[in-house]
Amino acid sequence: MSMSLSVRQQAAIPVAAFTARGDIEKLENALNDGLTMGLTINELKEILVQLYAYCGFPRSLNALSCLMNVVDARKKEGIQDEEGATATPMPADWNSLQFGTENQTRLVGQPVSGALFTFSPAIDVYLKAHLFGDIFQRDVLDWQTRELVTIAALLAMEGVNSQLMSHFAISMHNGLTAAQLGDFIRVLAMRCDSTIAANAGMTLAQFLADNDEGSASAISPQEKRDAGFDGNTIFPRGEKNVTYAKYFTGNSYLTMLSTQGVVIGNVAFEPGCRNFWHIHHHGGQILLVTGGRGWYQEWNQPARELSTGDIVHIPPGVKHWHGAAHDRWFAHIAVEIPAKGASNEWLEPVADEEYNLLP
Repeated sequence: MSMSLSVRQQAAIPVAAFTARGDIEKLENALNDGLTMGLTINELKEILVQLYAYCGFPRSLNALSCLMNVVDARKKEGIQDEEGATATPMPADWNSLQFGTENQTRLVGQPVSGALFTFSPAIDVYLKAHLFGDIFQRDVLDWQTRELVTIAALLAMEGVNSQLMSHFAISMHNGLTAAQLGDFIRVLAMRCDSTIAANAGMTLAQFLADNDEGSASAISPQEKRDAGFDGNTIFPRGEKNVTYAKYFTGNSYLTMLSTQGVVIGNVAFEPGCRNFWHIHHHGGQILLVTGGRGWYQEWNQPARELSTGDIVHIPPGVKHWHGAAHDRWFAHIAVEIPAKGASNEWLEPVADEEYNLLP
């Protein structure tokens, strides 16, 4: 899958997310992947040091300890990872508050002030002097990467969408495009968590809609609608599909609209959810897509992308699957075509390796 983010930028995203969550097991894998994908040891150190300002010293220190162990283990396996450049020393007349204020103004695009900083002048000084002076001045990472790291960490935490909106704005002010932020969300969905990716998609769509910047044109009106979709249409998504959960990867929701004559169900899929390969014997099925973005694929055929208004006719006897995209909810009405002896045959799951190739 083609990405507008560099490989190294992609590698930084799960490192930040798992650090903020405190998920050391997944962080260990992400750090290994990051080193393999070209991040240097010092770049990874820098990411983890920066994150203490967003998720606290305990998680930053735990993550640094994890990195130290990963590097040691790789050395024992004969892997020599690149140490990388260190930060340029500060000049003798360095003033953290002065230069931090300048950095913050350049990052945001204007001086930062407001009632909160009047109420608590100390936090204003710490943000300017320490975060934007001492940390953001260090040139081990560029500012675009620092913003991607910040957004990934914020998304891994709950209740900080207002700051997330601000950092989407800062990211785009510093040269990241809407398309790159869309790819950022896809990386989150594939390598981190579909739920936080869905929140990222909805928040980004709201940001673009509120600001209507020229750079927002990289995301179509349909994509904006899909990003804000949460599985509810004119038909509520209903309860979790417990009865058929064993035939799904991820969480789905099922509401039966008709069980007499023609069987009709409303099915909603969380981001990343899809059903197993299956076959409708005799009757077949019709899917009416009512929201979000998803996929339909027949055996030995390319996957077909689905969006609101699409219709899929599934002939009897055809092996197939359908479900949500990595980063979007998806919903459809499923109409069972009546036939004598009609039945469903459930088969194997859709392999992650195949599903993850889809954009």
